[in-house]
Amino acid sequence: MQLSAYTKEFPKNLKLAFPVMLGQLGHVMVGLVDNLMIGRLGAAPLAAVSLGNSLVFIALSLGIGFSFAITPLIAEADGAGDIEKGRSYFHHGIILCGINGILLFLLLLLAKPILYYLDQPPEVVELAIPYLEIVAFSMLPLMLFQAFKQFADGLSQTKYSMYATLLSNVVNVVFNYILIYGFWIFPRLELEGAAIGTLISRFFMLWFIWEILKRRKKFAGYFKWTKKEFLKAGVFRRLLELGFPTALQMFFEVAIFTATVFLAGQLGTNPQAANQIALNLASMTFMVAVGLGVTATIRVGNQKGLGHFKDLRRIALSTFLLIFLIEAVFALGFILLKNILPTFYIDNAEVVFLAAQLLVVAALFQLSDGLQVVILGALRGLQDVRIPTVICFISYWIIGFPVSWYFGGEERLGSMGIWLGLLAGLTSSALMLYFRFAYLSKRLILSKFNPKLGTNINQN
Repeated sequence: MQLSAYTKEFPKNLKLAFPVMLGQLGHVMVGLVDNLMIGRLGAAPLAAVSLGNSLVFIALSLGIGFSFAITPLIAEADGAGDIEKGRSYFHHGIILCGINGILLFLLLLLAKPILYYLDQPPEVVELAIPYLEIVAFSMLPLMLFQAFKQFADGLSQTKYSMYATLLSNVVNVVFNYILIYGFWIFPRLELEGAAIGTLISRFFMLWFIWEILKRRKKFAGYFKWTKKEFLKAGVFRRLLELGFPTALQMFFEVAIFTATVFLAGQLGTNPQAANQIALNLASMTFMVAVGLGVTATIRVGNQKGLGHFKDLRRIALSTFLLIFLIEAVFALGFILLKNILPTFYIDNAEVVFLAAQLLVVAALFQLSDGLQVVILGALRGLQDVRIPTVICFISYWIIGFPVSWYFGGEERLGSMGIWLGLLAGLTSSALMLYFRFAYLSKRLILSKFNPKLGTNINQN
């Protein structure tokens, strides 16, 4: 097949992905704004926010992973023109995400005592507890927002969640300023004010996306609520079958990157600071891959619903090629700017030197990290999640983490060794996931000629 068969899909891929990228960047900006505004209060409040958010981030990875189940099911129903089935998945998804938000809220409250056993300064823990309690409650509107977001994404309408996320940043900044420092009739609440600002912005985000979607003709058929559609065990089971493994996939990856923070901390303050700088830079480029991963889910799900399996494979491969080319540019940028980028974070020669070394490794795993995210998205579009979850666990925790732990010792390669483990894990994941996608997509194409093979790939 000619290269143009893949490259002609680039414009449509980017059109779908761009709003998702901006939306993901919006989520990153919430944390950045909180850090910048709280940083003016001192080191202890800033450390407290970081400590509290470490638990929130893990909860987020689980909650968002569950919500990802909605998109491929909606995309397939949309491709097949079955609004009734799509409406059922949408409504059950909202219920499931609402329950998930409540459970995550309770989980974070129950997890509070863990902060006392992480060997953190007592004053930091005391500041983090009330902050965590308020932000934990925001999991409910955030998970409900995710249900609407994934539903709209499944219908290839990715821009509305972007609008909601970016506007919520404005709301967050305004209420942060008013409540952190005190303004007019509002008291100075400092850290608790930042948490309340986050809570308000997330309720705003939920209200905005609900309001804008229900007013659009494209979504009218999905906003008809009838009692007979609710509480169907089979629909909940299908959402859980897709959602739980996806949540585990995200957890396994988040956990290994979190583990690098602890491993780097054992090497000292400067290595830990360098590790944080490199992780932050890598997370920025990761948002591009996330956007294309969602695009792969949507477009593969659509083609699966239509039964166009050759186009499904071609479109998926176009997203793989596109992310490879984009990540190659990022990798080159990391290598060329490795001594410059860290200076934007800190004025410490040793930290800059260590971070520059890590950026060389980060440049290498840009390719594999981007590919594995987008291939996972394509497999999610095929509603294949069980074996990819096993692949993620093997890649990160059987291959990657042992390499990080062994070579990350101070007597061996130190920080470089830790990141070589990340490189090994991400590369293993990308390769195995690609082979999985290649096998399933070819099997679907062959099923057109041999009906005995069937198109149900979930048991293979």
